[in-house]
Amino acid sequence: MTFRLRLRDWLLANDPAFSRLRQASRITSTIVISVCLLMAFHFIVAALPPAAYGLAVSLSIEGGLAVRDRTPHEQMITRVIAVLASVAMVALASALESHRYLSDVIFLVIIFLAVYGRGYGPRWFAVGMFAFMSYFIGAYLRPTPDQLPALFMGAAISATVAHLVRTRLLPDNRYLDLMRAAASIQRRVDQILVELAETARRPVFTEIDRRRLLTQEERLKEAVLMAESFIPTENRRPEPAPGLASSDLVIDLFDIHLAAESAIVLSFQAMAPATLVDAMLTRDALKIEDEVQRLDGANLKQIETAKALLWLRDVRRWLQRSLAALDESDLQEPTAAHGGVPSTSRFRFSLSDPALRTAIQITLATGIAMLFGLMLSRDRWFWAVLAAFLVFTNTRSRGDTAVKALQRSAGTLFGIVVGIALGTVVAGNFYVILPLSAVCIFLAFYFLAVSYATMTFFVSIVLALLYGLMGVLTPHLLQLRLEETLIGSVAGAAVAFLVFPTRTRTTLDAAIKGWCDTLIALLEDAKKGTAGLSLIAQSQALDRAYRDLAAAAKPLGASWQLVTRPGQVRQTLAVFMGCTYWARIFARRMPEAADGDAPQFVAEIEENLKIAKQVRGNGAAYFYETRRVGAPVERHLPISRDDAQLGLEMISISLRRLHIADV
Repeated sequence: MTFRLRLRDWLLANDPAFSRLRQASRITSTIVISVCLLMAFHFIVAALPPAAYGLAVSLSIEGGLAVRDRTPHEQMITRVIAVLASVAMVALASALESHRYLSDVIFLVIIFLAVYGRGYGPRWFAVGMFAFMSYFIGAYLRPTPDQLPALFMGAAISATVAHLVRTRLLPDNRYLDLMRAAASIQRRVDQILVELAETARRPVFTEIDRRRLLTQEERLKEAVLMAESFIPTENRRPEPAPGLASSDLVIDLFDIHLAAESAIVLSFQAMAPATLVDAMLTRDALKIEDEVQRLDGANLKQIETAKALLWLRDVRRWLQRSLAALDESDLQEPTAAHGGVPSTSRFRFSLSDPALRTAIQITLATGIAMLFGLMLSRDRWFWAVLAAFLVFTNTRSRGDTAVKALQRSAGTLFGIVVGIALGTVVAGNFYVILPLSAVCIFLAFYFLAVSYATMTFFVSIVLALLYGLMGVLTPHLLQLRLEETLIGSVAGAAVAFLVFPTRTRTTLDAAIKGWCDTLIALLEDAKKGTAGLSLIAQSQALDRAYRDLAAAAKPLGASWQLVTRPGQVRQTLAVFMGCTYWARIFARRMPEAADGDAPQFVAEIEENLKIAKQVRGNGAAYFYETRRVGAPVERHLPISRDDAQLGLEMISISLRRLHIADV
């Protein structure tokens, strides 16, 4: 029982609401159940071709990843359309088997349509992915026309199982997911306190300590954002009125993130005693009181840090109280006003349309990969096309595409090495390979959201094991797979850089403008006297805009998730991060500030608006031009009624740090 609790705590701390665990479990369960059903039919009724299994497995994966409709009914409709499209694509590939050059051209047309269709909503994104993978399987495994009924059965079984797994075996439960996310938040707060306690015992506060605390704060933010996504607010339903359980919970989630971040920010300048932090961890009220009393007359900065810790303690209690008062009915989604049907008015077949440009890019990249892949192998060139197609998925710029291409190549290389070793050890043992493959599939999709290279690594192991089971595992075959993958990855990266290139600077400039627009909207609302949940929602939007900004800056260097690399980019990004923090302080304490029409208060807001608009005009130049970024200002957060005024002042000071060289 102790091991189970520890495992659960570890999972919650690393996977809020078990979202990654559930996705990996859904995909693995769908594949295992679908393959078992097909095997049962194979041995009891009639033999099935390998293409039926290949199609079922690939569509099981797409059924878990690509189907993103909101309701089970919408998901079912999408799956039915996708299965029909899949069977049509396999039949088309089979019919064109004797006309290889025409088949290759049709494949490129399907790729173009599949990518262009993404702009018409999640349903057509899923249908496009099903169509692509089905034609890929049909062209790769070359089923004969008489095998099409078996392929239809494989596609139908995988779609049916995927739907039942999603809605019955491992369904979404907003209430339970919220509770798990809240438990993850509490555990991540504990991890922050553990880091603070360990740091407080050291004689010197180092840059490594700072990075570790920022890492923990980023992980807490992920858990809070996950929890917020389960509460119907903003555009999902009318804004809840103050006093409702869901409204109180929104405030408490906002506060726990803000309180933890405040404790970290203040600890950078004055660490609280380790004994106080230990008492916070054990929730020993008497000891906490004793430690606070001992601080009387101590350094004022250290007292402020202690106040932030006490605030964090109180907010954790309030969060538990709000969760206890919550009912499942408080989290019900309203019926969509327009039925979720995407508008087709966006159709404008023009190069100014980003969807068309992306479709041309991917089609050209896959065409180049096809050409060079065919030169290398007439039978295995599909791997090159698959790599070129997938390196463009979920990328923002040419730098993103290049990074993903490198990750796919590296994951494939190391996966092949490990796959050869495992394939040699198990030596085609059916009863070992299948369970081991299922484990690798689970791990691949569990780590998909964390590392694309890790996902590719485990998928490459699975393929090596299956080749071993079929008796065709050779170093030459796996070397060919690596070479084809490299061809596809290079083709994708080359097209991303040369054809309609979306430069990292362009993406970063748009992200900065989006961040500034959100800050300007927040300040404009505050100038009108807006407060409460509306202003907090604006600051949450600013936090999301900062995450987009950090993601856009990622290709400029190493991992930017935690802002760990020193230099111009890190310093600039740190300014935006600090300003985002002070904007949250301002939004949270706005009800306690001076009246919105007070001349001095309005004048300060106007000054901030002027600076924000200047930052918006300069855009990505801050990350590229060599300039001196001002040092952080040593100001502390007093847990008092003047927080909004201080937050407003610190927004101005933070943004002015970007212009220190101009002063």
